[in-house]
Amino acid sequence: MTKLTAEQDFPKMDVSKLGGGTLTLGQPQEGRDWQLVVVYRGLHCPICKKYLAQLEKLQSQFHEIGVDVIAVSGDPEEKAKAMAEEDSLTLPIGYDLSLDQMADLGLYISDPRSPQETDRPFAEPATFVINDKGKVQIIDISNAPFARPELEGLLNGLKFVRDKG
Repeated sequence: MTKLTAEQDFPKMDVSKLGGGTLTLGQPQEGRDWQLVVVYRGLHCPICKKYLAQLEKLQSQFHEIGVDVIAVSGDPEEKAKAMAEEDSLTLPIGYDLSLDQMADLGLYISDPRSPQETDRPFAEPATFVINDKGKVQIIDISNAPFARPELEGLLNGLKFVRDKG
């Protein structure tokens, strides 16, 4: 498994988008020039639900500083839809991230501990910030659901970086 590093070109990849169409990880949308990609474990993860709910609340502040926001998982469409509906999420959500795509991103991949948890291998959390040159600006790849960047701190750090160039 190859790990991405800061300043490396982010490997652009397409995933299915909840609501139709595709999302391209690493390609900001709607006139924004940076992108925040949050990989979450899936519907089975209560910590992910809280994290995405917080991301939803901060989405407009990320947009104000020119940072596009995307959440993505290996969940199938029906589970991604349930995740979005439970917390009334409006942020773009990608689903069906493949095992090959997870490996290309250098993610830790876990097998379910039981059929009640989920029915397929899933990615552990990761956060990528891709800059206007398509390079990895910030990378945080975790092997556990409870270790991930604090979103307000990330937002404030990105404000600082963007202000100072």
